[in-house]
Amino acid sequence: MKMLLTAFRVSDLERSRRFYAQVGFREIGSGDTGDASRVMLNLPGDGDDVTLELVSQPSIGKLEVGNGFSHIAVQVDDLDAVLASLAAAGVVSGDPELPGGPAGPKTSFLTDPDGYRIELV
Repeated sequence: MKMLLTAFRVSDLERSRRFYAQVGFREIGSGDTGDASRVMLNLPGDGDDVTLELVSQPSIGKLEVGNGFSHIAVQVDDLDAVLASLAAAGVVSGDPELPGGPAGPKTSFLTDPDGYRIELV
């Protein structure tokens, strides 16, 4: 078995597309089934695999993220540089933390326009 992707339903596909591009995701495909529009994304280290799909499906009704979802995690090479780049693009992030103590990884959280959380590690 292999995990293929995570799909987020979004309220504004273009706004989410811009946000995820600022975070570093690249668009590798898109499609429209009439009932739903999709944008397939991945990160530079993901090869050709889709790892995140954004889905706009207004017919379902108002988007509610709820409290059952926690976050996705993205590994970065240089957290401080990524946070500086995001800040320059107007993306707000949390302060860097060391949740595992001084010897553990440094992390920071972002929240996308619909409330989905992304942990940068």
